[in-house]
Amino acid sequence: MRVLELHHHAIRVGDDPVLAAACRDFYVEVLGLAIDPGRHSQSATPGYWLNVGTQAQLHLIEAPITSGADAIDPQAPHVALAVADITEALASLESRGIPHRLSGRSGSPANRRIFLRDPAGNGIELHQLGTCRCTAAGRSFQQPETQQVSATVMFADMRGFTHISEQLDHQALLWLLNEFFGLLSTVTVRHGGRVLNLAGDGFMAAFGVPEPGEDTAVRAVTAAREMLEDFRDMAARWRAARQVVAGLGIGINQGEMLAGIVGSEHFSAYTVVGDTVNVAARLGQRARAGEILMSGSVKRALDDNGHPPFCIELPPLTVRGRAQPVAMYCIPTEKRVDFRF
Repeated sequence: MRVLELHHHAIRVGDDPVLAAACRDFYVEVLGLAIDPGRHSQSATPGYWLNVGTQAQLHLIEAPITSGADAIDPQAPHVALAVADITEALASLESRGIPHRLSGRSGSPANRRIFLRDPAGNGIELHQLGTCRCTAAGRSFQQPETQQVSATVMFADMRGFTHISEQLDHQALLWLLNEFFGLLSTVTVRHGGRVLNLAGDGFMAAFGVPEPGEDTAVRAVTAAREMLEDFRDMAARWRAARQVVAGLGIGINQGEMLAGIVGSEHFSAYTVVGDTVNVAARLGQRARAGEILMSGSVKRALDDNGHPPFCIELPPLTVRGRAQPVAMYCIPTEKRVDFRF
């Protein structure tokens, strides 16, 4: 057997999507690694692939521990090495009586992976040279597959953030944002949604991607109500501890959109795009603190699912560059705060 290259290092980050995304952001934003746009978290082994230089990758595996301590688990942390001939490597291990696990047994040598442990228990993967995207030649960016979906998308923004940024130092502001996004992410995942983007004080999530669902509008609105309720307590604590005033506004829209990986060889992310998404973003911008603004399509979906909301019909929303205005409804809460000073 002859090992030629080190290709990737796999790290298990657990089966919590919020924690996995946080780990991904750490390696990308803090350590400066780039996401491989040709691999994404919807593969057989979920997680994120990050490029490390031109000859190696880091695989953040989003999976629970599924086997005992003595078993060879392909989703356990391991280093992946490329060998000249995977068939020869397999024969060598068998002749030496070294325990191993073969993946892709019925496939071609290019699809086979061998998993084993060293005497100290560290995981090792062996695959054939030239069958991995870890090398620069294998990473040439190709437009990934996308899918047309009918889903519900949500935008949430913190109100008063600009003023808060002036009041707090950077560390305090970072602490506040982490708590804010932690709340929104946790509620989203609890209701079957997927967090798509965190930017500044803005939050984007979708319900019904990548797996479709008939109750996406119900889950999105339920999550939005829970976000407002939980944020009210959080904002009260912030005001008492740091003398800052913050609010939360949410916009929701449902309809057809395109879902998939968008980006380049330097950075990419799974997201949704289209007119439905643009309208949801505008609703999120228009919502005042303590408000949920939804489109007519969301209201119809709630009515059809037997969950007619108590809402107030507002004048249609006119979106610049869009030919037709959008029917708009407000789901009021007990307390709204106007931050338009």
